[in-house]
Amino acid sequence: MFRTVPVFGADQRVMSEVVRGIMDGKTNNTGTITFNTGGATTTVINDARIGGDSKIILIPYSLSAAASNNYPYGSFEERADITFATANTPQVLSLTTADFLVGTSLAANKITVAYSGVYDLTVSALFVNQSVQIHESFLWIRVNGTDVPHTATKFSVVESHGGIDGYMPVSIHHPIELSANDYVEAVGAVNDTSVYLEAYAAQTTPFVRPSIPSLMANISMLDPSQTAGTAHEPYIVSVGKGTATVSHFANSVIGKTYAYVIVG
Repeated sequence: MFRTVPVFGADQRVMSEVVRGIMDGKTNNTGTITFNTGGATTTVINDARIGGDSKIILIPYSLSAAASNNYPYGSFEERADITFATANTPQVLSLTTADFLVGTSLAANKITVAYSGVYDLTVSALFVNQSVQIHESFLWIRVNGTDVPHTATKFSVVESHGGIDGYMPVSIHHPIELSANDYVEAVGAVNDTSVYLEAYAAQTTPFVRPSIPSLMANISMLDPSQTAGTAHEPYIVSVGKGTATVSHFANSVIGKTYAYVIVG
């Protein structure tokens, strides 16, 4: 704490020292706050110097505070084959494994986002044809159970030949605007059930290669909503006598500390 002026005044030397300190930035209106963990989205600052009209400036004060404000993202895959029960019938494609989850979740083949914003979505699949005839296939995106316009792609999967199935890797890359708790699904259709999505385990011979998922999906936020949800940057949502509430991205990082400056 820097020297201050007594309530009932002080002599000229003390006043000069305090004013000089203020001019040099030595004030008593700062502190630190470490964000709550366990997925918390708010942290309260308790400081008697805060008033109902105070303005509070937040400054990253630890490496985790400066480096861990990620936009939401997720990476998902299916490690088993995906077959079609009926030709010419749209089917939600299975996704059962999540590799990375930040502000996203996976359940019942649905990718759900926790925050509103514009997201970048990529869906990739490996279609296989066991028939000796070329067959048509389709891939597109649904949000909350509704097909998203202009997201479908159509392609032909080459026929089986020379004892080797025909293969067609295909992907969709499309931005989508989502609200908090919206979910995304990948949908496919084929004109013959001899076409399916195939997965391969990792191999060691005749050469080493990693496994091949039948379906992969990656989603990442491009821009947070300007009107709804929680941005990745922390901000003050309310102030009162001796207290202020910070809204922040769901936090599970230990030691995420910010310095703060109280003005007014």
